[in-house]
Amino acid sequence: MLSSDIETQIGQLFRAAFRRYPTGVAIISAATPDGPAGLTVSSVASVSVAPPALSFSVLGSRSARAILAAPSFVVNLLGPGHATLAHDFARPGRPRFTPGQGWDRLPTGEPVLAGAAASLRATPLHLLPVGESTVVVAEVVEVLLGPDRGRLVYHDREFHPTNEKPEDPKKA
Repeated sequence: MLSSDIETQIGQLFRAAFRRYPTGVAIISAATPDGPAGLTVSSVASVSVAPPALSFSVLGSRSARAILAAPSFVVNLLGPGHATLAHDFARPGRPRFTPGQGWDRLPTGEPVLAGAAASLRATPLHLLPVGESTVVVAEVVEVLLGPDRGRLVYHDREFHPTNEKPEDPKKA
């Protein structure tokens, strides 16, 4: 077997493995000279509490390039009522930042989703190119908590809203 055949096979199996792994969903939004930019991601992770930092990865789309060039952005963690919004920001040509979607602006200019479970304003610390993606590590400089009505999970290329809340271990 040729090296490229093995890499292709591993890549296909890698994708299949991560389709089996559910993740949370967020929309990264930024103010740019050309207007607001945003995209859906399922790769947000907590990195550090001191300093507060998170990470996510993006491919080289126009929206991703605009966010990577911005001095700050907002990671809007989505709840169960945001499945349509997640679809809109996951595909080119869909509506974005419309009045009916619930967007507002922070005093610093970034678009923020008013009904998000949480919105984390962040500034980039490190941009690490990996293959066709860029891994972003960012310092969180502001946290806005929204309603805790459940979660939106991405699994097997679909968005799954759930209103279930985890049991409080203190009450068990």
